[in-house]
Amino acid sequence: MIVDDRVLREDFVPSEVVHRHDEVNLLSETLEPLLYDRRPNPAFLLGPTGVGKTCIARYTLTQLCKQEPAVEVAYVNCWQEYTRFRVLYSVLEAVGRTTGVHRSTPKDELFDRLGRTDDRPIVVILDEVDQLEETAALYDLHRLGHVSPVLIANREDEMFAGFDDRVRSRLRAGTRVRFDRYGTDELTAILEKRAEMALEPGSVTADRLRTVANAASGDARVGIGILRSAALEAERRGATSITDDVLEAATPDARTAIRRKTIEGLIEHQRILYELIADAGEIEPGKLYSAYERRVDDPKTTRTLRNYLTKMVHYDLVEAVGERRGRTYRLVDEDARLDAE
Repeated sequence: MIVDDRVLREDFVPSEVVHRHDEVNLLSETLEPLLYDRRPNPAFLLGPTGVGKTCIARYTLTQLCKQEPAVEVAYVNCWQEYTRFRVLYSVLEAVGRTTGVHRSTPKDELFDRLGRTDDRPIVVILDEVDQLEETAALYDLHRLGHVSPVLIANREDEMFAGFDDRVRSRLRAGTRVRFDRYGTDELTAILEKRAEMALEPGSVTADRLRTVANAASGDARVGIGILRSAALEAERRGATSITDDVLEAATPDARTAIRRKTIEGLIEHQRILYELIADAGEIEPGKLYSAYERRVDDPKTTRTLRNYLTKMVHYDLVEAVGERRGRTYRLVDEDARLDAE
């Protein structure tokens, strides 16, 4: 049934986009100075998970590089690369300049080496930029005239709250590209395109793709995950098409798989918070922070912990129940936690 598994993966970038033309145009206009050997303003791609921010960034840069092959692109996932060293190393790696670099290489030396790459403009996509533990890397990139950042985050206020003053003041003037949730019709159209490329003809009907879109609630990541899970389940059963009972079985499995992958990407202190919530079943913030401080030797600030929790809520790992004073936290999916341990 599946003829091209790549199309049903989260990092697949299609050759044409569906229902994000305004966002593509705005980002393209922002980056246009690169075609004339000038530095563009920083670009911020903002919106909830699963609305195409990463896909549109990569798609737009692919199109730009076709017009101007001299432009180099570095993609940095700040879930994993969350320190100054890791960000600078990732950019150098993307442009092939890491020869002789090792773990003990001073960070300033990495910066100097990146400064010597000014023979070609570099666009750095910083995905999940609000995950950075050190924002000094953003200041570094801003100081390099041949480096242009594209920053991806869920919410602008939470993103800027994590920046230090010098970074905040230098990036405020950037262009905001805002993404809303997909509507059911829009997400159905996206799934139809993916199904055409990934599956054998007749594998899934338009009505069932709409069922998937409804279940995904505007999140393309979830919708594509359900479609992939359903296709794999149908193959396992030896079926020639995706049926209603296959979809019913595949939907919760797909959601758990997505959560599991996100849990695996949590940084150490986020993972500790997640496990403390799991162990408690449901816990209020004050008790959670106290338990966290007993667990770690060098605890983060309360503001940082709040940011971590907000991020986990955005990614549907943790549910915040109640208003501020009476708020508690609990897991969304216990199975994702058990499988990840």
